[in-house]
Amino acid sequence: MTKKILEMKNIIKEFPGVRALDNVNFNVNEHEIHALVGENGAGKSTLMGVLSGVHKYDSYSGDIIYDGEICKFKTTKDSEKKGIAIIHQELALVPYLSIAENVFLGNECKTTGIINWHDTHRRTTEVLNKVGLNIDTKTLVKDIGVGKQQLVEIAKALSKEVKLLILDEPTAALNDEEAEKLLDLLLNLKKEGVTSIIITHKLNEVMKVADEVTIIRDGATIETLVKSKDIISEDRIVKGMVGRELVDRYPKREKTIGDLVFEVKNWTVHHPLDTSRIVLDNINLKVQKGEIVGIAGLMGAGRTELAKSIFGKCYGSKITGELIKEGKRLEINNVSQAIKQGFAYITEDRKDEGLVLIHDIMTNLTLSNLERISKMNVIDKHLEVHECEQMLKKFNIKATTIMQKTGKLSGGNQQKVAIGKWLFTNPDILLMDEPTRGIDVGAKYEIYTIINELANQGKYIIIISSEINELLGICDRIYVLNEGRIVGEVEGIEATQEGIMKKIIRNNKEADLC
Repeated sequence: MTKKILEMKNIIKEFPGVRALDNVNFNVNEHEIHALVGENGAGKSTLMGVLSGVHKYDSYSGDIIYDGEICKFKTTKDSEKKGIAIIHQELALVPYLSIAENVFLGNECKTTGIINWHDTHRRTTEVLNKVGLNIDTKTLVKDIGVGKQQLVEIAKALSKEVKLLILDEPTAALNDEEAEKLLDLLLNLKKEGVTSIIITHKLNEVMKVADEVTIIRDGATIETLVKSKDIISEDRIVKGMVGRELVDRYPKREKTIGDLVFEVKNWTVHHPLDTSRIVLDNINLKVQKGEIVGIAGLMGAGRTELAKSIFGKCYGSKITGELIKEGKRLEINNVSQAIKQGFAYITEDRKDEGLVLIHDIMTNLTLSNLERISKMNVIDKHLEVHECEQMLKKFNIKATTIMQKTGKLSGGNQQKVAIGKWLFTNPDILLMDEPTRGIDVGAKYEIYTIINELANQGKYIIIISSEINELLGICDRIYVLNEGRIVGEVEGIEATQEGIMKKIIRNNKEADLC
């Protein structure tokens, strides 16, 4: 008989002016993987914050019954003592400490009050073996990739003898191969008796690993689907998340492609530190007016490096080649010059590079073009408020006010602010790096609609995405980048996922033969 390890009953959680959780009921069976899905801002992370002690007892109403006992967690330490561990989307690792130091940080192996380093490294090796990570425990966290850092976080949880593991968007920053390995690890941990709750927007991951799926919308539980009883499909989950069927994941667009307006010619970029190493080798690409051009490629292919080097040479060294806009060769050597020439770069990392999360929405929206709201070098506050309130409505940013802290917004709304910030500069050329990373299907649709509108206005758009299906859904043409070189170009209407991957694989085989 299946045993419930967790029951959350009638959970209500309010923030000033907002009811984040409205009478939520959530049950998890022991030794299963339970997926928690919903749109950005639906209340998923808040619910897990209640469970893990991030939101302490007395700040919400309702009951948490864990392993048959009513729990009143006031801190995450309290939940950890019960065997509950949460891994947030933003990894909580200290980059300049070793893997071993990170794994046992706050849970040190001590002998008479002194850290036993031999024991620390031995036990770290044991938990790293459990997650399939064969690496020197003295390695600094900053020197390993994001995929391995995610495994270190899981190892850290296992070192505390975790029984219930909560993962919030664990694969958001991983490539397909790393994500697959992580999901396989969760299935292996399940066999070893670890129960998991996974929050993810990637519905293919839900289909692969989840025994049960709970859908939350607007802070309320919609339904729980059980794999052994219910027919679980992406369409059904999406309908539950957004409250309606999404017949088309990508909005249709009447394409009006104009003349050639932007070219990158013979663009070669060397590594900023190792200047002998070529990162981008003789890149040539073209964009027509009103066209959406995609850049496909595996992690490490040079996609982000390409965008950053074009955007005011903010990446790379010994850069050669030409940028030609509307027939004129551009001289751009820094970001300020790039902005003046009509470029905008929407970064893949909105939290660290795209936004100032501790500031309000208004400050973020106007930060890239203060001249537009200034007179005699003094900001016109009335004009700033007016412009930002207009943008809030235009982009359907869900916030109580333009003075709300940006860090308090959901991922989808943060992304809209990041896009709005650059549109405030009235650019011609938009370089959009992973524009929908970490956001739900409903918010994605809204951002695709914004992109289509910009293309219809005659903007020229270059989109980088790890999701090939996304590029196929919205792009007019797709360039395939591999190991710093363009290895293919396909028309969007003719492109297929298999065709793009074949170009990459064929190129890799040819490189191995050389």
